Amino acid sequence: QAVASGRATIIPKTHSGAAEALRLLHTARTSAVKARTQAINQIRSHMVTAPDTLRTQLRSMSSPDLIATCARLRPAADLTDPAAAAKFTLRRLARRYQDLDHEIDEYDAELSALATQAAPDLMAVYGVGPETAARLLAAAGDNPERLCSEAAFAHLCGAAPIPASSGRRDRHRLNRGGNRSANAALYRIAVVRMQHDRRTRDYVARRTAQGLQK
Repeated sequence: QAVASGRATIIPKTHSGAAEALRLLHTARTSAVKARTQAINQIRSHMVTAPDTLRTQLRSMSSPDLIATCARLRPAADLTDPAAAAKFTLRRLARRYQDLDHEIDEYDAELSALATQAAPDLMAVYGVGPETAARLLAAAGDNPERLCSEAAFAHLCGAAPIPASSGRRDRHRLNRGGNRSANAALYRIAVVRMQHDRRTRDYVARRTAQGLQK
């Protein structure tokens, strides 16, 4: 109704450029990462109830060694034997993990190339990788000129503090709204820079010395 009456003044995002392509690739990558995590969790869960000899063989392995070993298991043809069934299941889950790992690498390569082409200045910022760049570009859309200021983008990402003053107490609270995917990207960039970027570390030290929290 607001659009039909002309009261709405917000310019919607367009879905016709690199930002939309990055959003689609990132969505598929996210689902692949979740499936890979589910696969390794299932492998470790099945190890708990596996036969003693198999559990002892796999117990102390790191995740890469565990996946490689499980992928090479040779189960017997008779799957009525629990040991053979366990080996068959672990092998299929490990190979699923390897397939998903390869798929994620392909997504990362495509995201890196597309993000570098669409926003080279963003990719040049310390702490910004293909995955975080894809999140931010997808949030801004293919027509970022609709965002009139840095404050508007901060509100869009849920990074602008919300006034919560009461009486004589002047304070703000964290913004729990906005685009949570973009908010997570900003958080990751900040964490990386706080650990490895000298300018950011100096800034954090100066502001925490003034009594502010991280």
